[in-house]
Amino acid sequence: MTANPVAGDLAGLSPSAVSLRGSWDDLPATVVAAIESHAGPVERVEPARDGYSSHVAATVSSGRYRVFVKGLRTDHPAAVAQGCEVSVNPFVVPLGPRLLWRVEADGWDVLGFEHLEGRRAEYRAGSGDLPLVAGAMTELGSVAGRKAPVPRAEQRWAPYLAGPAEERMVRGDSLLHTDWHHTNMLVTPDGQVRLVDWATATRGAAWIDPACWVVWLVYAGNTPHTAERCASLVPAWGAAEPAVLDAFAEVLARYWRYVAEHHPNRMTGELRDASERWAAYRRSPGPARP
Repeated sequence: MTANPVAGDLAGLSPSAVSLRGSWDDLPATVVAAIESHAGPVERVEPARDGYSSHVAATVSSGRYRVFVKGLRTDHPAAVAQGCEVSVNPFVVPLGPRLLWRVEADGWDVLGFEHLEGRRAEYRAGSGDLPLVAGAMTELGSVAGRKAPVPRAEQRWAPYLAGPAEERMVRGDSLLHTDWHHTNMLVTPDGQVRLVDWATATRGAAWIDPACWVVWLVYAGNTPHTAERCASLVPAWGAAEPAVLDAFAEVLARYWRYVAEHHPNRMTGELRDASERWAAYRRSPGPARP
């Protein structure tokens, strides 16, 4: 079954849900016991530093192994994202972490993933991590996504598409990550990039991922021109017609305006501004773009 394309997205959260993050202690004893039936007795819990979209997110050490645990209460609209992560996982390993187990108990949906050693990617201009992220994005582009039970791009961005032509524009069978925040890109000790947090995985045109990345790069301080040069390292970007990228820049600007209006905080405001800067850059006459 395909997950609801909006409920698991940031735009589907309630206005108060700037961050959903709670504590490991919020888990009922029955849920902890179910987790321990898979992982063994919990010895240490290290809360995740990043992210906002899970009620519980932590690295858990047990007598058996270390595992990354993320959980949501099942009565929250964002809980549908758990199902998306489960559905997409067989398609993305080893680029993404392997799902080890799932616990559904006492009003909670909790996932246990293999623990990945790594640091957050650095998106500043000139960072050596940028080609690594582009390489991971290119690798993802080779994954067969036709059978992945995730939302289609024309569903995911339906409220922000201007009409049938834009719906056709985003269609495709490439498996997309779409959430290219630098905290979702882990650079491993051997110099590889692993992609985490597949809650907004989508199926659509291959150029969508590098286009989404542009907004995050501008948000990180890059100019739109520099951001597009990074995106051009991904073959799918070069295969897209300029008019298509122009139109999708406007789609993302509409999306981030909605998010910033309905979930106001510094991050969403800066992402709105970044998307608008990119859209304005695409509209402006100038030298040939990357």
